[in-house]
Amino acid sequence: MSDSGTAGLDGVYRAEFGRAVATVARLTGDIELAEDAVQEAFATALRTWPRDGVPARPGAWITTTARNRALDRLRREAARSDKERDAVRFDPEPAPADPDTGFSDDRLVMIFTCCHPALAEPARVALTLRFVCGLRTAEIARMFLQPEATVAQRITRAKAKIRQARIPLRVPPARLLPERAPTVLAVVYLLFTEGYFATAGPSAVRDELCDEAIRVGRLLCELLPDAERAVRSESHALLALMLLTDSRRAQRRTGDGELVPLAEQDRNRWDRVAIRAGLNHLVRAAADGNGPYLAQARIAAAHATAPDWAATDWPAIVAAYDDLLALAPSPVARVNRAIAVGLRDGPEAGLLALDAVAGDQRLAGGQLVTAARADLYRRAGRRTDAAREYRAAIAAAGNDPARRYLRRRLAETEVAEGPEFVSGELPRR
Repeated sequence: MSDSGTAGLDGVYRAEFGRAVATVARLTGDIELAEDAVQEAFATALRTWPRDGVPARPGAWITTTARNRALDRLRREAARSDKERDAVRFDPEPAPADPDTGFSDDRLVMIFTCCHPALAEPARVALTLRFVCGLRTAEIARMFLQPEATVAQRITRAKAKIRQARIPLRVPPARLLPERAPTVLAVVYLLFTEGYFATAGPSAVRDELCDEAIRVGRLLCELLPDAERAVRSESHALLALMLLTDSRRAQRRTGDGELVPLAEQDRNRWDRVAIRAGLNHLVRAAADGNGPYLAQARIAAAHATAPDWAATDWPAIVAAYDDLLALAPSPVARVNRAIAVGLRDGPEAGLLALDAVAGDQRLAGGQLVTAARADLYRRAGRRTDAAREYRAAIAAAGNDPARRYLRRRLAETEVAEGPEFVSGELPRR
């Protein structure tokens, strides 16, 4: 297959792998078997599509081929005759609604399975990235700066745990939703941020992951209408946060993949439908409680409702960061708060706030602090200091778009003052 053909298949893999595994796993009751069957289906596609052409519905082709591979294997394993009978009853239409919840969605089922409390948190994250986001093991390893063998072993053990503990592939009954929902919400946000910031794989925003996270977020809001207020609030707050952030997705990069700071984006081209929907969910979330996603959604709303960069309500953003840090303290949030303080009170105030968090070892080796300090120095007129920090940030940047962005800022600092750095708009790795 040509390079362009291989790239096309890679796109299908990223978009359809998780969906195909979820469907075949639902049919067979075995995630490991489903994964193997889908892998074989893609191997078959690599051999046959160059000769026969790409199917009109490549995702359906992959799922059907994987179903057949799984069925063939079950037929060869007499000890698994019960599962063979289950597989024979394959129905290409979605599974019927669960009588306990009224919902059936293969991807949602997979998320709840990957987030089962019997699994350790690192395993939940790895399984979700693998079977919901469709990331390869090597990509997950790069994302978390871990050896590929370590991540592969973690995934293998988690799949074995699901099989040995007989963890059901289903959305849990209503009485268990409140205790299971927070972990699932965290994983859905992980799915969205992986797509929006594209920390693994191609540098471009992975639209399919953002779309899938928002779709599942909507399902969760429908699934949790009678949950306790805090859970209901955070489900709507997360959806609000994703919609408001996603409203500027198309403006976040140029056509050739270069990062566009928030200050330079054309707000007339932001998705107003997504903004209105996000604000509606924000109102519903605020009526039911207060949590970390609500605080973050308020920050996103302050950007989405400002007519231009100069009119941004930085006092409201700093207040939202204060709430976020009281609910869920993190060094990244503290850095972003320092940036917001610098935009509210001036760069010297921002530098003082940044100094208070810069020594956190969890930020060591990354670009976030150095890039933030560089911009604050530049806006304070300390161009020599700014250039030094930009160079350090370039050395620590984790991908090419971030490096190019920082090099542009360095060049602007060396020649003339450039646009302002924007909290949260640099790739996270």
